[in-house]
Amino acid sequence: MEKIRNFIIKVISTFFFFGFFPYTPATFTSSICLFFVWLLRDLLFIYSLATLLIIILGFITTTHAELLFNKKDSQHIVIDEAAGIFLSFLFVPLNFKSILLGFFLFRALDALKVFPASIYEKFRGAKGIMLDDMVAGIYTNLILQFAFRFLA
Repeated sequence: MEKIRNFIIKVISTFFFFGFFPYTPATFTSSICLFFVWLLRDLLFIYSLATLLIIILGFITTTHAELLFNKKDSQHIVIDEAAGIFLSFLFVPLNFKSILLGFFLFRALDALKVFPASIYEKFRGAKGIMLDDMVAGIYTNLILQFAFRFLA
């Protein structure tokens, strides 16, 4: 039973094994998520549910995933990137420009760890893994909302 639980934790925390991509798994997973964002763009309720589900599953699995990978915030754990990308585009008018800008903004803000992400990143377990990417996603969302609603 423990093997099955560990397998499920790996599937979820690596976002269906995208976290095992050999080169920059976080960026790769973020770019793969753009496909799902685009696919669900006209289904706001389902998009919102998917975002919430990814966040909840991330908080449930990532502490255990750290133990399985035997490393704090292992590069294989990428469900936090999925949560951040989905948050980035929630309620944002989607087109090629907004998706491209949102992707690069999210990756930059995730790398820069803009306050309070820099504090959250130091937390242990799921909070430390999930919250910094969620902050980057929220900041990205706010910038996109402003740019495409007031400057467009």
